[in-house]
Amino acid sequence: MRKLVAAINMTLDGFCDHTSGVPDEEIHQHYADLLRSADIALYGRITYQLMEFWRTVLENPTGDKAMDDFAIAMDNIPKIVFSRTLKNVDWKSAKLASQDLEKEVLERKRQSGKDILVGSRSLIIQLMKLNLIDEYQLCIHPVIAGTGLPLFENIKDRTVLKLIKTKTFSGGAVTLYYKPTNEKTTNR
Repeated sequence: MRKLVAAINMTLDGFCDHTSGVPDEEIHQHYADLLRSADIALYGRITYQLMEFWRTVLENPTGDKAMDDFAIAMDNIPKIVFSRTLKNVDWKSAKLASQDLEKEVLERKRQSGKDILVGSRSLIIQLMKLNLIDEYQLCIHPVIAGTGLPLFENIKDRTVLKLIKTKTFSGGAVTLYYKPTNEKTTNR
C-alpha cells in the first residue's frame, strides 16, 4: 500500500502561505527531491494555480539551479486537481479528479508505486478528517506572518502525532516529520 504524505510550508505562527516562507536553494532542493520520490501530487484549485508559476520558470529558466530543478520536478510529477470550479487544466502533467477525494485517494493508495503527495491546505484538512494521511511533513519557516490561513482549521478531534524525524535547514526552517498514532478524541 502506498503512503500518503502531507507536505506543506508553514509560518512559525501556524499559517499556510506559500508566499510567506523563506524558500532558499536548500529548501527548493528538498522539495524537488520530495517530488521526485513520489508518483503523484494532489492539489486543490488554489494551490494548483499557485504551482502554475513553475511553468513560467520552466519556459524561462532563472539561472538559479535549485529553482530551475524544482520547476522541472514540478512539471514532471503527475498532478490530480480537485476543484468544483475548474472545468479543465492545460498543464500536460495535470488532470482534474474524476471522483471524490476519498475514493481517489483510497484507489491510489491500493496501487503499487511510490508515495502520493498532498500539498494543499484544504485537501490536508479533508484527508486528516478521513484518517487517510500516513505522514505529515511540516516545513516551519522562521517567519511570523501574523495573519493567514491556519493549517488545522475546523478540526474537531484531538489527534496525536508521533515525531519520527526532523530536518533543519541552514536558513532556519525546520521540517518536522510526524506519523499519526490513530489516537483520536473528540474535543468538547
